[in-house]
Amino acid sequence: MTRIAIQFTRFSAFYSPLLGAAAGGFLKDEGLVPELTVSPPGATAIDALLDGSAHVVQSAPSQGLSTLERGEEPKAFHFAQINQMDGFFLTARQPDPDFSWGKLAGKKVLVDFAGQPLAMFKFACLKRGLDFTAIDAVDAGNTTEMDAAFRAGEGDYIHQQGPAPQQLEHDGVGQVVAAVGEAIGPCAFSSLAAIGEWLESDMASAFMRAYRKTRVWLNEAPAREVAAVEAAHFPQIDQDVLTQTIATYQKLGCWAPEVEITREAFEVTLDVFRNIGRSVPGDVYSKVIAPPPA
Repeated sequence: MTRIAIQFTRFSAFYSPLLGAAAGGFLKDEGLVPELTVSPPGATAIDALLDGSAHVVQSAPSQGLSTLERGEEPKAFHFAQINQMDGFFLTARQPDPDFSWGKLAGKKVLVDFAGQPLAMFKFACLKRGLDFTAIDAVDAGNTTEMDAAFRAGEGDYIHQQGPAPQQLEHDGVGQVVAAVGEAIGPCAFSSLAAIGEWLESDMASAFMRAYRKTRVWLNEAPAREVAAVEAAHFPQIDQDVLTQTIATYQKLGCWAPEVEITREAFEVTLDVFRNIGRSVPGDVYSKVIAPPPA
């Protein structure tokens, strides 16, 4: 058995394709023993690739855009999709079966101000005909601080990744009223990344076999089965909440069996960043996207 170091930028049920490969035994079946970590404060998962402490990481193709904007050549390559949809939700204080994005105008919304989540949220507003500046968008801190602030009564709405919104519902604090992914549609949202040398290794090929099998399982298995496999990684989340979250992501189509990051999906992501004024230097796709290992 060979140790494989895998690092997450943030830990969430949204990344079940990568988490499930480890928790579901798919990596072990290929002779790989996974070691899972989360990037420490002030560091990124890409840093772990470059210093050799991780073999493969959860990232986003837009990370490569940032590298190119700095005038640097990417050293890490995004070789497979994790999610082809935004996985954030809007939660209101009260149920609203007739919710429309226009209702956010003039309201206090606790928005995740991290780079890609914020860019995607602004693009969703554009797609739904809402001027982002019409919202009282609040930066309440990191994901834990945002959740605590909403629970303490701050804000009319909150923008979070699952399973946090579903846990709010379970606790009677709010009601999910919209999925950001539905407003945007398919895009290159999150990805697996590694350095070029690793992508040519036998370990990469073994990892990819396990990962492809994981994605098929995620689309075919009942949500409760997936939740049971992953439950140990979410000790603070109710089992029914985790099941509901996974079922929602399955229904959204986040985890298509195909692993390739297509040029079409990546172009949507570039449009998201163009919308907030980011430059797109040349053919970004060919510089940051690599094919999956054979």
